[in-house]
Amino acid sequence: MIISLFFFFTPQTKNGGRTIGGLGTINGKAVTPSAYAGALNEFRLFYLFHYGDWPDKKSNVTEADMEREAYIRLLLTQKADDLGIHVGEDEVAAMAGQMLRSLGRNGQTVTMETFVKQVLTPKNLSVTDFENFVRHDLYIQQLVQALGLSGAFITPQEAADVYKREHQEISAQIVFFSATNYLSSVKVAPEAVAQFYTNYLAAYRLPDRVQVSYVVFSVSNFLGQSKAEWAKTNFDAQIDSVYLHYGAQAFPEAKTPAEAKSMIREKMIAERAMAEARVQVNEFASAVFKLEPASAGNLAAVAKEKGLAVHVTAPFSAADGPQEFAAPEGFAKAAFGLTPEAPFANPIIGTDAIYVIALAKQLPSEIPSFAEIRDRVTQDYKFREARQLAVRAGTNFVHTLGGSLAAGKSFASACVAAGLQPQVLPPFSLSTRELPELGGRAELNQVKQAAFVTSGSHASAFEENSAGGFVLFVQSQLPVDQSVMNAEMPQFIASLRRSREYEAFNEWLQTEANRALTDTPVARRAAAAR
Repeated sequence: MIISLFFFFTPQTKNGGRTIGGLGTINGKAVTPSAYAGALNEFRLFYLFHYGDWPDKKSNVTEADMEREAYIRLLLTQKADDLGIHVGEDEVAAMAGQMLRSLGRNGQTVTMETFVKQVLTPKNLSVTDFENFVRHDLYIQQLVQALGLSGAFITPQEAADVYKREHQEISAQIVFFSATNYLSSVKVAPEAVAQFYTNYLAAYRLPDRVQVSYVVFSVSNFLGQSKAEWAKTNFDAQIDSVYLHYGAQAFPEAKTPAEAKSMIREKMIAERAMAEARVQVNEFASAVFKLEPASAGNLAAVAKEKGLAVHVTAPFSAADGPQEFAAPEGFAKAAFGLTPEAPFANPIIGTDAIYVIALAKQLPSEIPSFAEIRDRVTQDYKFREARQLAVRAGTNFVHTLGGSLAAGKSFASACVAAGLQPQVLPPFSLSTRELPELGGRAELNQVKQAAFVTSGSHASAFEENSAGGFVLFVQSQLPVDQSVMNAEMPQFIASLRRSREYEAFNEWLQTEANRALTDTPVARRAAAAR
């Protein structure tokens, strides 16, 4: 759970004569650079363990979000200290072990040494960062329990009512009105397509893009040399030594010691090949960078001299990156940092290749001419018209359906009479996570919403969506299986209590953050944005 991510501040017009600046204060206590950096690192680790990746690799997590979360963690740890919350070293060690097991496979724990080498060090994190994260996470868990206690009081009857509401299944049929079924009925008039383009110019705007020329040093090209160098050593003995040191933890997915050793062999060969590639990359990049004056053409000149191929990407945006290959992290950012005056970036290292890039072209945001994208505009126009036909057909069907049902006809027969094909859905409830039968023609939540506001033996209104729309016929509400309910109730009550605890805790946190964090950069930005 990301505890905050979105909270709001009331703008402060007075500041008691104090100048707000720097990292600010929390409850009057100054935030030091080391404390802030530590909290930021803790949030990065929190995100890794909860979402399986680093937050700075996710486009939906901004730097402002990360900063906000760092201040929230600082606030919570301060509150824990004020309340005298502490955890023992045994608890920290146990939680750390549990977290490391979550990273392994088949229930095996990733060793701390492996975790430091493969996870922490590449991100400039230390064992101390990890220990502080674990300890403070335990603080926060105790805070949630203490401050969210009011939400944990749930009577058995209340829990039963919530369970029934979430697990009451619906028996239903559905008929779709998909735009794709009406495409053949759309008549395309050139003047209408041209007008469509004019009306939706903003939708066709291209973002800022760049093209880069690049030389790629693929690790695969150095594997032969790596194997030859390893062959000059007692390679098998070194593999055995690595296996004895790390054991099965080195490659938890290996089923046998022989398979693990084979994986160790391949990894050591690849690492040596990468080291050889880096040597050549550095030699090449140094030759390019030392040429004066700095010019993007220097890359091609040195590549030609060394017999290396130069490639040029198609234009790409900062969000998408190049399409010709799986670009390593940071490639697009480096490319967009290039200028005609500084056309080169440091070599960009990926998992299986290293890239030396130079600016080829900068393309500002623009709207392509109608002639350039006529086919695309035509398809968009056809789909819009087809969707409107689908919506019209669905709306007309609902107008006649009521009379058919009142006359005693079934929903299925009314559909067939209208030339439609109804579909029987498997029983579903509010707790249903997926319904493959929808086939992308409707969102599950929209179907649930339609189902649970429609009484039994009745049809919904026409539900419009991006694909066209649908009409749902609710046959009946199915009785809750009492034996299943009794078996699941203990776990359900525990989950419901945790959920209510978090709700109560977050309500407290919202109020506390608005009060305690007013003298921080986060609050200043929120106030300035109002």
